[in-house]
Amino acid sequence: MKYAFNTWAYGSFPSWLPSYELDEVVRRLARIGYDGIEIGCAAPHAWPAYLDAARRRELRSLMEGEGLPAVSLLPAPGGGPGHNPASPLEAERRATMHHYCEVIDLAADLGAGLVLYIAGWQVFGSTREDAYTRSVECLRQISKHAEDCGIVIAIEPTAADSNLIDTPHEALKLMRDSGAENVKVMFDTYHAIYRDDVSADHVRILGDDLVHIHCADANRAAPGDGVVDWFGVLQAARDIGFAGYLTMEIGFHTREADPDNYARRALSYLKGVETQLS
Repeated sequence: MKYAFNTWAYGSFPSWLPSYELDEVVRRLARIGYDGIEIGCAAPHAWPAYLDAARRRELRSLMEGEGLPAVSLLPAPGGGPGHNPASPLEAERRATMHHYCEVIDLAADLGAGLVLYIAGWQVFGSTREDAYTRSVECLRQISKHAEDCGIVIAIEPTAADSNLIDTPHEALKLMRDSGAENVKVMFDTYHAIYRDDVSADHVRILGDDLVHIHCADANRAAPGDGVVDWFGVLQAARDIGFAGYLTMEIGFHTREADPDNYARRALSYLKGVETQLS
């Protein structure tokens, strides 16, 4: 298994958390023993407009030197600008596509091969069909740019945070409707918990199209501190031949979280589970 850590817990998004520059985060995660890093595209880490070409080269060199490659980038959803691909506002959809293309360019510059796609949320007054159609069109546009950059787009069902793509089956349908070879799917155990689903079932449903997994226990706690059957998740991943990263997206729900502590305990726990797999 390959393990990565998402940077939200080390930044100021979405809560006023302890905040560190990305250089410091890279060094800490490498020392803890992670195989890769998932970068949340918000300040102070990776808001595209704040990183010029020289800074991008510097960061990539640092990550490669520390043996902690950039695995994936996650655009910052919501907030003032919105960034809702399903929005009824044409200007917001245009801005969203522009933002995704900026993130895709940044991923290519940092050496990450994956950008995550949040399909958006249905706004009151729009039908679900209209919202879905808008999101599909946005996905088609950004996937073309991603293909040119050698980037894969991974659709994430986000039941706890949005209202358009909630289930693995819906994610697979959106993938197919995009018509793009470089669009795949991922899932997050936190959202499976929200639906009272069995996380291991999501792994098996997504199967060969599953390229990325977010690991989080109840309330964004570290794996092992909640209700998820982690043996089941890892065994299912092994059974389907999953070759992506198990990425911790944890510890950003409260100011009480100590990111280093979360990172150490999560990695130690899942590596321990891994030794029990058949």
